[in-house]
This record gives sequence, structure tokens and C-alpha cells, in this order.
Amino acid sequence: MILPSAYLPPISWFVSLLRDEPIFIEQYENYHKQTIRNRCTIDSPNGPLHLTIPIDRSTFQGGHCLMKDVRISPHTDWQRQHWYAIETSYYNSPFFEYLQDDFRPFYERPCTFLIDFNEALTQKCLELLDLHPTLARTKQYQGVSAEQFTRFAPATSSLPTLNSSLFTLNYYQVFSHKHGFLPDLSIIDLIFNMGNEAPLILTTTN
Repeated sequence: MILPSAYLPPISWFVSLLRDEPIFIEQYENYHKQTIRNRCTIDSPNGPLHLTIPIDRSTFQGGHCLMKDVRISPHTDWQRQHWYAIETSYYNSPFFEYLQDDFRPFYERPCTFLIDFNEALTQKCLELLDLHPTLARTKQYQGVSAEQFTRFAPATSSLPTLNSSLFTLNYYQVFSHKHGFLPDLSIIDLIFNMGNEAPLILTTTN
């Protein structure tokens, strides 16, 4: 299966990793803006909140750039802003206190390439979930698997499109009393809210 690189991917992305087959991250596709490649969605006090990594477009040619070559813009304070949003949203979640130190360093050290930053965060999430999929980058362009297209298509102002059949089991969310259960948020929503039980949610929705 071929998946796009993703910034703190949605739960559906991680559910795809549970298949008994090698997973490849497509690094030779042209970068697509306003997608999970540089955007994640978390549960904030005011509802779904998109966090977007700013891209350095100075190296784009004709408006295009291969995913493997996309650089993160060094000209904004996005890391501090993203961590503040994450901390504000999940400070009162059951496991944030215990797991915050696993994530904070990613928002304190510089990183040049988007795909490297995404991969490092993904590996940390896999470690915390105790998941060990066969995961590698493509060696040439292959294209994201067709069945994944609707879920990983360009994001809009609403929640990402998903296959609702994947989410028959809800889990605890900090702000569900305010705006109900929000499906297919970033994997950190599941990790901070459910901790050691997060893998069970993934396998139940698979």
C-alpha cells in the first residue's frame, strides 16, 4: 500500500498500517497543498483546529516540488504556535502529563525537510502505540493507493473526509461534552486521551 507522508496523521492513516502488507510512503509525488502532508487536525476548546506547517516555496519550480524536496519555512514561529495549541488542547487529557516530553522536543529543534519531520513524528507515535509495521519510502513514483484517495484528499475547513465504517467505536475526548465526538482527528488525540488503550481502538476500527 502507498500512503502519503503526513504531519501527525489522522487515525485512519494509522489504521491502514495494520494491514499485513508492506507500507510505502510516496516521496516522489508532487507536493499537494492543504492536505495532511503538512496539516493535522486536533480537538481544541473551540472545536476542530487545523495546524499547518508553513512551506518554503523558494525552491519550487513552476509551482511544483517533489515531496522529498519540500522544505519547511524557517521564517515563522510555527513550532511554538503548534506546541502551544497542542498543550492548550490536551493539557487536561488523561495522558498528556506523561507523554508531553515525548513530543515537545520536535517543536524545539529545527528541521529542514517536511518529509523528515513527518517521519520522525510518525515513528515516535508508532513507538508509543507499540506498533511495528514494515514502513519505507518509495524508490520511484508509484502514486498513493486509489482506495486511500478520498480520505487523504485536500483538506477543507471541515474535518477530513473518511470512511465512516472505520469508526464504529468512539473513545473519550476532552471536549466531547461541548461539541460531541470528533472522528478521525490526528493520532495524538487518541494517544493523549487513551494512552495504553489507544492500540485497542485502532484494532477495533480496523
